[in-house]
Amino acid sequence: MSLLASATGHLAPAFLATEAPVGERLPAGEYLAATGTLDLLWLLVAFLTGAYIYMVRVIGPKAVAPGQPVVTRFNIGCFIGAMVMLWVASDWPMHDIGEEYLYSAHMLQHMMLSYFLPPLVLMATPQWLLRVLIGDGKLYRGVAFMCKPVIAAVVFNAVVIVTHIPGMVTASVGNGPLHYTLHVSVVLASLLMWMPVVGPLPELQITAIGKCIYLFMQSLVPTIPAAWLTFAEGAVYKTYDQPVRVWALSVQHDQQLAGAIMKSGGSVFLWSIIVFLFFRRFAAGYGSENADSYRRDHPMVSAELTGDVHADNDAPLTTADVERAFANMPAAPDGRVS
Repeated sequence: MSLLASATGHLAPAFLATEAPVGERLPAGEYLAATGTLDLLWLLVAFLTGAYIYMVRVIGPKAVAPGQPVVTRFNIGCFIGAMVMLWVASDWPMHDIGEEYLYSAHMLQHMMLSYFLPPLVLMATPQWLLRVLIGDGKLYRGVAFMCKPVIAAVVFNAVVIVTHIPGMVTASVGNGPLHYTLHVSVVLASLLMWMPVVGPLPELQITAIGKCIYLFMQSLVPTIPAAWLTFAEGAVYKTYDQPVRVWALSVQHDQQLAGAIMKSGGSVFLWSIIVFLFFRRFAAGYGSENADSYRRDHPMVSAELTGDVHADNDAPLTTADVERAFANMPAAPDGRVS
């Protein structure tokens, strides 16, 4: 009995059935089928990490101006976070449960690949690195065109819709190349969608208010498929209608949880960014416009702070002083005091 089986109280089928008895080796084909995802994932993480280190150590010093940092601690922290996110979303148990047992886990996996991973990747990429990768020719113009907010939003949501069509989900479970193609498509479309918000190229970003509107519109689109999942009767995705239920979640409850993750989880994440962007922009604008509004042109005297007239360097202002000042003002031409 496997770890997953003991946790659920059931014998888990599918990928757990490939375990061999102690002391025996799996045939080559079954071993690759059982461990291929893990091997490819770690190869991918190792390749991306090595490529990032090479670009930073070798190419970076030649690409930035003297005295300028190649990367910041923020860039490095975002890269580490991106690799961890990629590993968690693509490795056991998230991958196996999400692809064979629970559609809610599948939805969480796709949210990690589309909402959490891409902005971390973009924030981990220094401006010089992306310019080195895409240059300033046709590829740059193509990326700039695809990163226009309307086009990026349409491409992203089209990919999301296609990857959640029941027939496509069923086909991808039994077709390895199609499965990975869909995941790569989700990540690439998500990178386009996030580029106007946190992309490393400033000319491709939109204004702070534009980002708020853009992300708000993105939070509305998942409402339709989320509602469809929540209120659907029966199993929408037959692949997940397994006799063994992980954590005792029925097909109906699993679909409802997937709809809640798609709508509520994504919306809360996007709205949190909207609030942060709005108040950061408002606070910065208000502070710069009102920096001197409440500053005196001379130090506050002690008496105004303590009420001690003996410590005041200036004579206290009285009603007689005010009346005398008004009396000394020149009269207006029409006889009124000016």
